[in-house]
Parts: sequence; C-alpha cells; structure tokens
Amino acid sequence: MNKNFWKNKKVLITGHTGFKGSWMTLILSDLGAKIAGYALNPIEKRNLFDDLNLTKYLTNDYRDNILNFNKIKRVINNIKPHIIFHLAAQSSVLASYKNPKDTINVNVMGTANLLEASKQCKSLRSFVIATTDKVYLNLEKKIPFTENSNLGGHDIYSGSKAATEIITQSYRKSFFQNNKCNIATVRAGNCTGGGDWTKDRIVKDCAENFLKNKKLTIRYPNATRPWQHVMEPIFGYIKLSEKLFNNKKYSGAWNFGPRKKNNLKVIDVARYGKSFLKSSSLIKIKRSKLYESTNLSLNSSKSLKLLKWKTRMDAKQALSLSFEWYKFFYENKSKIKIKEFTFKQINYYKKILKKANHEM
Repeated sequence: MNKNFWKNKKVLITGHTGFKGSWMTLILSDLGAKIAGYALNPIEKRNLFDDLNLTKYLTNDYRDNILNFNKIKRVINNIKPHIIFHLAAQSSVLASYKNPKDTINVNVMGTANLLEASKQCKSLRSFVIATTDKVYLNLEKKIPFTENSNLGGHDIYSGSKAATEIITQSYRKSFFQNNKCNIATVRAGNCTGGGDWTKDRIVKDCAENFLKNKKLTIRYPNATRPWQHVMEPIFGYIKLSEKLFNNKKYSGAWNFGPRKKNNLKVIDVARYGKSFLKSSSLIKIKRSKLYESTNLSLNSSKSLKLLKWKTRMDAKQALSLSFEWYKFFYENKSKIKIKEFTFKQINYYKKILKKANHEM
C-alpha cells in the first residue's frame, strides 16, 4: 500500500457500521485517510463497530438509509470525497428470501442513489462498489468464474447484486466517461474474520457454539466456498482505488478471491473450527429447502496480472485468524484489548504482504 497516497485523502465509506466496513475503517485510518461514514445503525446488538468504538476514527458519522437520496446527496456535497467505497447492502441470501423487496431496494436502488448523487461531484476520483461472488449465473459446472462470465442469480440476493453490476456499468458509460471519476465493481469470495456477528454466518456460529460446547447445526454441508479473511479483499479494494485515482483503464469489474484449490466444504470448515477450538460439540445437519449454490469459485487472474494481488493466506490460515479473534473476544471483556488484538492481526497481515513483495 502507498501510505503517502492516503494521507489526508477524503474517503466516504457507505456501510461503515457493518463487518467489512468496520475492518476497512480500521485499515484506512491506519493509512492516514480522513474517513466519513454513511450507514444505518448496526443491525446486530453485538457488532464490531461499537465494540471497537470506531466512531472515533471518523471525521463524520452519518446514520441514515442509502435509499434517502436527498440525504446522501447532501453528504457528498458536504464532504466532497476523493474516494468512495460503497459497502452498504443487504448481504444475506437467507434474508433475501424473507424480505425480497427490501433486498432489491437497498442493493439496486441504493446503489443507483449513490451513483446519481455522485455524478456531479468534481472532487471524486475513485469509486469502488462491492457486490459479491454470487453475481454469476451458476450452472454448477465447477468452473471458476471470470469477470466476463454471465451474470445471473437463482436467489433474490444474487439477482439484486447482478442487477447492481448492470446498473453500475450503465451509469459509468452514461455519465462518468468524460469526468475524472473512475468506477469499479469488486466481487469477493466468502469473507471470514473477527467481529462478523451477522445471523447465519458459519464461522461466527462455529465460534459461538464450539466455545460454549453447544451443538452446531449446518444446512449445506457439502457446499464449497472460496473462504478468505476479510483483510485480503479489503487490501485489494484499497490498491484498486489507488490505481483508479489516475487511470480509467482500471474501471470495470474485478474478482478478489482465492484459487479453487483453497475452497473448502462447509462441513470441513465446521470440523476445522471444532478441532481448532478444542470443542466436544456435536455437528448436526438440517438441510434447508431454500436454494443456495453448491459450487462457487472465482478466477482472479486479472487482479494478479494488473494489481499483483492474490490471497496470501490459505483457507485454514484465514479461518485460524478468525477463530483466534472470537476466542480472544470471549476471554477478554476489555474493548481496548479487543481493539489492540484486531490491530495486531492487521499488522500480522501487513507483514505477510511485505514479505510477499520482497519475494517478487
């Protein structure tokens, strides 16, 4: 990362109170950026943003719905950001079955609101919009998706994110071609990491149940996913935004995921968590009738070639960091100690990156 680049850069993060937004806030603050956040209050009573008192790292902390167009436009006009990371979303497949219209509104219209509010912002140079690895039309052929693979979505969440990709591309071509703002969409694999308290997250569920020796129930034991620690794609997004700042050729869609050989089945994640946390809990299977993809993997060769980005930790290393965080959290009540431990993990990953750069 180019720390000199980030010093005093004005950054707006939407969804900053969420899991990925909280980690990004910590990382960008460490780089010296001036960060403003726009989001709803955290959904879960227990959440990383409040646990680490992250509001202290923000120049502005706006709490409102991304569907409030007038508010988001006033915020952009007020702070005049150089860079926007759009992370605000309804991010659960299961929740999208329960609240399909809300999912579509937040993910599609929320993104359209932000694009519309930003198109006259003269200070804006980089605009990174996070979607998901689930935007692709998955025919279960076990072939890693490239950025040019067909978009689709069997479930409402995946469909809403595929629609977000199309809307973003249309806005980029219609309104951003002749100004200095360059836009990219980023598609990451399944992110793990400490502080994700969202309902129905397998790593969080493993930690909660195994540390208390309670039974764990899983619904899709043989589904494979590209597991990676949340820091991996975030550092990728940050590097991409640096490139976007001065070069339109980096606009477009980007995959940020591990190689297929690092994919693990859900049951293997559960078994690894049970072993790592030395639990005697039982693992039960209760299959769901709702559709979720069985095989999912990304081809991130574009990010490797043009950004020199790839995941530096395999799935078990990423899971180990995550389980260590939750174990530390339950054993320590001090928010200061938990924050220090989180920064310790960030510094650990930065050392991995530094070593990798020296070996190139």
